[in-house]
Amino acid sequence: MKQYELSFDANGANQTQANPDDSSARKTARERHAGLAELINHHNRLYYEKATPEITDREYDTLYRELQDIETRFPELASDSSPTRRVGGKAAAGFKPYRHTKPMLSLDNTYNRDELREFDGRVRKILGTTQFSYVVEPKVDGVAVALHYRNGVLISGGTRGDGATGDDVTANLRTIKSIPQKLKGQALPEILDVRGEIYMTREGFVRINRERQELGLEPFANARNAAAGSLKLLDSSIVAARPLDGVFYGVGEAQGVELTTHAGLLKTFKHLGLKTPARVWQCKDIDAVLNAIDELHELRHGFPFDMDGAVIKVDERMLYDELGYTRKSPRWAIAYKYEPERAETVITAITVQVGRTGVLTPVAEMEPVLLAGSRVSRATLHNAGEIARKDIRVGDHVLIEKAGDVIPAVVEVVKQRRRGKEQIFEMPAHCPVCGGPVTQREGEVAHRCENLQCPAQLKRWLRHFASRQAMDIEGLGDALVEALVDKQLVTDPAGIYTLRKEQLVELERMGGKSAENLLNAIDASRQRELRNVIMALGISQIGVASARVLEEAFASIHELMQAGREDLEKLRDIGPVVAESIVTFFADKTRRGIVERLEQAGVRMQRTYTRAKNLPLDGKTYVLTGTLESMTRDDASEKLRALGATVSGSVSKKTTAVIAGENAGSKLQKAEKHNVPILDEAQLQKLLTSPAADS
Repeated sequence: MKQYELSFDANGANQTQANPDDSSARKTARERHAGLAELINHHNRLYYEKATPEITDREYDTLYRELQDIETRFPELASDSSPTRRVGGKAAAGFKPYRHTKPMLSLDNTYNRDELREFDGRVRKILGTTQFSYVVEPKVDGVAVALHYRNGVLISGGTRGDGATGDDVTANLRTIKSIPQKLKGQALPEILDVRGEIYMTREGFVRINRERQELGLEPFANARNAAAGSLKLLDSSIVAARPLDGVFYGVGEAQGVELTTHAGLLKTFKHLGLKTPARVWQCKDIDAVLNAIDELHELRHGFPFDMDGAVIKVDERMLYDELGYTRKSPRWAIAYKYEPERAETVITAITVQVGRTGVLTPVAEMEPVLLAGSRVSRATLHNAGEIARKDIRVGDHVLIEKAGDVIPAVVEVVKQRRRGKEQIFEMPAHCPVCGGPVTQREGEVAHRCENLQCPAQLKRWLRHFASRQAMDIEGLGDALVEALVDKQLVTDPAGIYTLRKEQLVELERMGGKSAENLLNAIDASRQRELRNVIMALGISQIGVASARVLEEAFASIHELMQAGREDLEKLRDIGPVVAESIVTFFADKTRRGIVERLEQAGVRMQRTYTRAKNLPLDGKTYVLTGTLESMTRDDASEKLRALGATVSGSVSKKTTAVIAGENAGSKLQKAEKHNVPILDEAQLQKLLTSPAADS
């Protein structure tokens, strides 16, 4: 990507002052305009289509504002292809187009309070009156979406896209619990196009990034990118596990409902069961607006979502047509963005942490600095690629901010403060904890310690092994794991099963009764299902769903260990990356030895049910969705499997039927799309009692 040198003053304005009548200035402006347009289009593709931005919102807005300034001075450069005339990005591959009945525009924005007063002046000039008011609400930093309700029932939903056409992500939106499948109330609108924002919660963003780093995947830069990436997933069952939420504040087409003010619209949404902004200010004039955005700024850290500013709208909706629109924005609304809270500090060292799967994560150790209400002295640098891209060195002065006001992140290096003594960082060739070799697998950005006995890796592995979805060993918590590893009582998961009471009682805060309870829990874990064992082994890329798939395909751990890549890739939900991870795991002699020792310790390594031939539902695949009254979905799954069926988490053309309980989700729509039959609970009962009749 070609880069362009840009020059701004302290307020971010273009320093170049050109006379439009000067031919040389016109030529310079044309070249600069072309360069800026190319650069902005590049960043638009990264932001809207790939959810992987390279620059901050503030940096993007500065580029965009300069392009606008050039087009103001040289109107002939403002063609329809200019980024200033376009909204968002193009539709993504893999999704049907979602066509908006009314254009879904973006908002003009500013970081300048004086420009808010100018906005107010423009509104008053167009209307020729002072008889109007404003509403101020939080500007959620998420992904803009539209929901189409017909007679109160959610029919479809899509992203903004280019304002006219976005991506149809109905199936993914249906997985978000706060989005009602049916609106509340009796007299429901015939048609209601709801506009709003999908976001990832701050707490969820932290968890998702931690999990991605444990698996050696690139972490999301911020919660907005995480939400955008989630909505672009083609498997809605994965989306359902993401911590997504929504807030709704606008409307497109509306029939059968009267919406005279914006404040009234929000109240109507709330009565209909739609989630609206947590706090709204009704303001009589622009002075009240300025006070409201100051108050909102003080409250910004209390919201569960990223919030990068305030949205100011004229309250009286009957004035919207008179105020009109530009090519991409309404003239009755504007966004005021807060400057990101940043602090400058110095990186004193870069240390490396080791995760459960051996992934090495570099961490910046910094001179303590106050940021967003807390003292910050460390920030994750994610991986070696991120350090190289930002050219971060030990001794650098850096600007930091909190991603989502939660995770400290290094935004950029203050290179003008370099003195030549800064040290370039290189990932260690040996693990900083155990000294074992560090490798980088093909296609991964992560570096890994491959030593399974590495204390840092081992502690996280043991916590995972004992977790509820794995071997479910009650009492084997963080503190005890730390003690067992530090005292070298356990050197791998198989060592858990050799622990004795006399060893345990010598540990701090471990009495005789606690030791007995732990040993009983360990003993009980020997009878866990094969899927739990597969999960507990800590194979990279293997979660609960894929462990179940492997259990269905292989009768024992030994069959799985002998499986080749081609055998694994034939299984549903097991792609080349996952297959490679499984084969690599079991190719290691140490790991195979641990499996053998677990089996010698009495851990069950076989599937408990026998896949007999000629079972009535053999070869059939069912998907369960919603809540069943007579049994849990797990019970229903086990009964179907006992009859030879495969129970899947996602709908495809190969699905035999979808079994739907109450509050069934997006899988129903996928079933309709693929012409897959839908069974209710009564039909499920009939299937379980007389499978041959329905097979």
